Amino acid sequence: MDGANRRSAILTPRDWKEHPPYQYAGYKSSVLRSPSLPPIPRTDALRNLYAPVYGADQLGSQDADLTVNAAKNGAPLGERIVVTGRVLDEGGRPVRNTLVEIWQANAAGRYVHKGDQHDAPLDPNFLGAGRCLTDDQGRYQFLTIKPGAYPWGNHSNAWRPAHIHFSLFGEYFGSRLVTQMYFPGDPLLDLDPIYQGTPTHARERLVSRFTLDATQEGYALGYEFDIVLRGPRQTPAE
Repeated sequence: MDGANRRSAILTPRDWKEHPPYQYAGYKSSVLRSPSLPPIPRTDALRNLYAPVYGADQLGSQDADLTVNAAKNGAPLGERIVVTGRVLDEGGRPVRNTLVEIWQANAAGRYVHKGDQHDAPLDPNFLGAGRCLTDDQGRYQFLTIKPGAYPWGNHSNAWRPAHIHFSLFGEYFGSRLVTQMYFPGDPLLDLDPIYQGTPTHARERLVSRFTLDATQEGYALGYEFDIVLRGPRQTPAE
């Protein structure tokens, strides 16, 4: 497929029925920050705009291993997990050499951020952020700590399910995606307005799959989470 046809395939119009609405009453802060005017189409401009590099040329050898990339005097606390999967375009083709970034709470459910005042301990050996590039098969892999649930004040006794945030830039700016990955069997999913705000038919695309294939024996359990950047099977946006 030549460059022009590939751009056209990647940048077909988004199917907004696959994504949560900008404003969802159960997710209170979305009411305050959602746009009040319809989007302005910029398809032609986006087709010709290559995604910037965003520092991918400065990747370090430990950036994808969150169990060591911020360690100061020991290993971080919590359950070690491997998170892996493939980044695909709408035709199921691998998106190669693209930057994948993640951020998350620690095992106690707290972020390394001054805005997070949850009464849970910070881990001096865990930053909760990592990045990597996909390989020729579009595959990425992170070694990290399973994040904990945390209260978030959206409503009475509100708790966010364990999740990991993903940011992907794809091959063009029009394929940018920010999303969240959840864990199978989490009882908080049924109570979470952010997850429930996603269209019912698309919610399973946000839940990872436990797999022994990615599990490192005696060391870390494995979860698989494939991400589709555009098209009818696109992974829903955050």
